[in-house]
Amino acid sequence: MPVLHNRISNAELKARMLAETEQRTTVSFYKYFLLRDPQTFRDDLYRQWSELGVFGRVYIAKEGINAQISVPVSRYDEFTSLLFAADPALAGVRLNIALQDNGKSFWVLRMKVRERIVADGIDDENFYPACVGQYLTAQQVNQMIGEKNTLFVDMRNHYEYEVGHFESALEIPSDTFREQLPMVADMLQHDKEKNIVMYCTGGIRCEKASAWMLYKGFRHVYHVEGGIIEYVRKAREQGLPLKFIGKNFVFDERMGERISDDVIACCHQCGAPSDTHINCQNDGCHLLFIQCSDCATKFDGCCSQVCQAEVTLSPDQQRAHRMGRKNGIKIFNKSKRLGQIRRCMPLAGRDIKDEKSDETTVMQ
Repeated sequence: MPVLHNRISNAELKARMLAETEQRTTVSFYKYFLLRDPQTFRDDLYRQWSELGVFGRVYIAKEGINAQISVPVSRYDEFTSLLFAADPALAGVRLNIALQDNGKSFWVLRMKVRERIVADGIDDENFYPACVGQYLTAQQVNQMIGEKNTLFVDMRNHYEYEVGHFESALEIPSDTFREQLPMVADMLQHDKEKNIVMYCTGGIRCEKASAWMLYKGFRHVYHVEGGIIEYVRKAREQGLPLKFIGKNFVFDERMGERISDDVIACCHQCGAPSDTHINCQNDGCHLLFIQCSDCATKFDGCCSQVCQAEVTLSPDQQRAHRMGRKNGIKIFNKSKRLGQIRRCMPLAGRDIKDEKSDETTVMQ
């Protein structure tokens, strides 16, 4: 029986991907549908996609599939044929093609069976995620944005919202989708008669959120069809004005797709205008934060002087430094750190090793 997981180091796989000359297309898709045997479904897909040279991250659960992948252009038609035939529910599923893509988004295929395709923290057996709000086209989005009786709600994490969002959209200030669901229903409890328009990157989170809001008694719930990615694509195709400003954060090596020229975020170290996310170069940290080019040079791509000093140590010394260190959340969180809420709080010189997490997620 063939090996159904990867056994080659990440460093070697990444080097192979970077050396590739074949063009690739970055694609994301999801589908909520009933899977009775997720493990067998996963193994069959893994064999097929491995043969095609597909890379990416895929979550499979009894409630469906959530994928962000990179497909060789020469095998794309084969890939879509196999995908549409994998289950009747996947026939013609919408594929979100990346807006900006150099084909270097992933370097390995990781396919996991999980409890949910997007972690939601819901344990209410009466909740039915297939009962969703109304889809909105790009034209309908533009018509509704700015209406007095309409609220646009961003169902992405705070660091995604920070670099780009729809005009006047409401932020749900949280690190995870599971935290946002109860928060959004509570925050909008007095707005149940308003039009609630929910959106996310590719549709998976806002679709489930729309079902949750309906379940919680909201009457006029909508969500942007295909999320930001599909909205921008259709708006550009139809010559519509873009109502999304800034950059669209993505969960792969690119870390962002430029939507408009507006830079609405700032460097977390010096406060200069910047919307470039990076991971701290210290292997013992890898904090996700925003860094301008000047600070990238000044701090050698690190988030603090502590990390900058640590990367100069020998591997054994670095391991000794990390021993016993507690990992918290691996994203810079201005809303929770020491109660500070300023938009541009410098990181330089601070020890932020308590702000990390080992959670890796595929979101859309």
